[in-house]
This record gives sequence, C-alpha cells and structure tokens, in this order.
Amino acid sequence: MLMESPDKSSSSYQLQSPGWSSSTLPPSVTRLWRPATQRNLRNQWSKLASYRLQWVSSSSTGRSHATSLVNTYLSLRYIPSMELGVLSDMLDLRKKASSKLLKQQELYRRKLLSSYRDLVAVVTYMVNTSRSMRCYVKGTSSSPLVQFSCSSEDKNDAGDGGGIPVFAFWSISSFEQLADELVLMFISELSLKRALVVELFTISCEALEVNEFCWLNELYPGEFDDLRKCNLFSEDTCGPVPPRLMEGKSDMPPLKFNSQPNHENLQVYLTTWLEELNIDTHRVDEMFAILEEEMHVRLS
Repeated sequence: MLMESPDKSSSSYQLQSPGWSSSTLPPSVTRLWRPATQRNLRNQWSKLASYRLQWVSSSSTGRSHATSLVNTYLSLRYIPSMELGVLSDMLDLRKKASSKLLKQQELYRRKLLSSYRDLVAVVTYMVNTSRSMRCYVKGTSSSPLVQFSCSSEDKNDAGDGGGIPVFAFWSISSFEQLADELVLMFISELSLKRALVVELFTISCEALEVNEFCWLNELYPGEFDDLRKCNLFSEDTCGPVPPRLMEGKSDMPPLKFNSQPNHENLQVYLTTWLEELNIDTHRVDEMFAILEEEMHVRLS
C-alpha cells in the first residue's frame, strides 16, 4: 500500500451536549462544528491532491514498464527473421538471445503489475477520502464533551451542519460533489488501464497463459475486493466492470484480447496509457484552483 487510509481521529471540544440533529444545531455548536469541519476538509482535500501526484508517478512508471515489455516482445518476435551478419556463425545465438528476452519479459510483466496495483491503491484511497468529508457531532445530554468525527452515532445527524456554508459559500454537499467528479475520472481511467494491462500481459503468451490473464480473472490476490471498493466489480457478471470512455459516456465493445497484436496496435496501447483519456487535466487543475480560493489554503 502507498499510504494509510484516511484516519478516523476526532477532535474534542468542551461543551454541554443536550442532544440535537444537524438541521437544528444551536449556534454554540455550529461555532464549533464549522472550524472542525474546515480542518477536516482541508485535510481530506490535501490527501486527494497527494493521491493525484501518486497516481501521476505510478502511471508514468507503469507506462515505462509497459514500453519495455512491448519492446522485449517485438525483439522476441523478430529474432527468427533477423539478419545476424558476422554473428550468424555463432552457435545458439538466437536461442540464447530469446531465452534472455523471455526472462526480461517476465520481469517487466511483474513490474507492470506492481504499478497497476499502486494505481488501484491510489484510487481506493481516493474513494475513501471522498467519503470522509462530513463532520459528525458526538455526545449526549449526559456527556460533558461534544466530539466531532468522521463517523455518526446519531441517525438524525447528517454531518453537514444543516447545509450551512463551511467556509465562504460552499456547503458540505458541494465539496462532496466536486470530490465525486474528481474520483470518477480516476476510477474510469483505472478500468481502462486494467484493460491495457490484461492485453499487454497476453502478448506472446501460450494459450493456457492467455486464459490465466483473461479479463474475468484476478490479476493479483485480492484485486476484486479492491475493485469492489472502487465500484468496478459487477456482482451480476461476477467480474470487473468493462472500461468506458468518460467524455462520450460510452461503454467499450466486448473485450477480445489478442495474443499476437501488431506493431500499430501496441503503439496505440502505449499512447492510450500515456494520454489518460478519462482524466481531464484542465478540469482537475480548475477544481483545485477553485478549492484553494474557497478554503484559503494551498493544496498543491
């Protein structure tokens, strides 16, 4: 894992608690709820900014491993037809070169899988963080303290302070809507990257190995549990949700993986990985600029 999941610590304030719902918070509690919520929102959005940077790093590393895997595959593919020139008389040169390239190919597969696991972890933390923006009042009329935390003990407490602005203009729901928009981009891109990983894993595989790397199989132990947290696993099909393109809101056609893609296909895969079609970078930058203005804090 890259980082600990959002903490559940709470801050305590000295105040008598008569019992209430968030829609009827007395002014004395509202005055304490607002700064507690402000701190929590700054903390959660700071984490989201950090996860975004981790995504960029892991995605770049994954693309590097994917490129190395493709280059190794192409070298293996063309060895039988290569003109060896003055090396043509060396015994078993092709065989030894192929054996070394196969080992390199397996190494790059493992590295690509590691990068993919890092991306899954990042998105999982993003999802957890996006669900941790509310600040709940804890305490009863018999308690000398009122506490504010990320978990609710009162079904009447929505954790939103009754919809009042937290900083200048935005309520909790506004921050949550923006977080949902942000996280959905990365969830969609993660699904697309999984399709690319599966395709790259199948190149030059034997028939049995291709089945091992099919779309419906876990790529690593516990992957499906992680995908469930990101809403990327369908209980109806008992498999990962197929990738889709955000802009057109369109699902991709049924996945048919090819163990012998041509050079042009492989170039498209690498370009698709690099471009991150489901992440609108300008929109993400705009989001954080708006948030920084609203919260009066530097997030990146």
